[in-house]
Amino acid sequence: MIRHTAHYALALAAAAAALLAAGNAQAGECPKDKVLAEPRQIEDMAEKGLRRETLSVIKLQGWRGVGDLLLRTRRLTLEKDGVVPTHYHNDRPSIVYIVKGEIVEHSAFCAVPITHRAGEWTPEFGDFHGHWWENTSGGEVVLTSSDVIPPDMQDDPAM
Repeated sequence: MIRHTAHYALALAAAAAALLAAGNAQAGECPKDKVLAEPRQIEDMAEKGLRRETLSVIKLQGWRGVGDLLLRTRRLTLEKDGVVPTHYHNDRPSIVYIVKGEIVEHSAFCAVPITHRAGEWTPEFGDFHGHWWENTSGGEVVLTSSDVIPPDMQDDPAM
């Protein structure tokens, strides 16, 4: 039963992601002339004004040989002037959807800040994919983030 529930949940998540992608634009991207071939050193920013809430976790164990990985979806709420700390996605694929507000990303692979707005989404994955986000909008920002994680990362609020 659990196996079928996981397959159903994954199919539902994939369908929801496809609908979001069809109905909304990908979030702001680095301008082509500002994309860096090699990652730059980015600031090591500390967390500020960030609340994380886990909405759902699905165990992927037994599904297509992915081992004991988990699919997790969280709501991130960032206060005015808040910061999502510097982090990396070398081994943690993620998709972020901007629910409310506007947020600025500082990426290791872009020479300039990238603005993301409500209704947009952005994939996060790859070697040296490091970044941090800041809320300069003057109001609250709400994001949803779905990522694939190992079990030991499930309760780590910084991941």
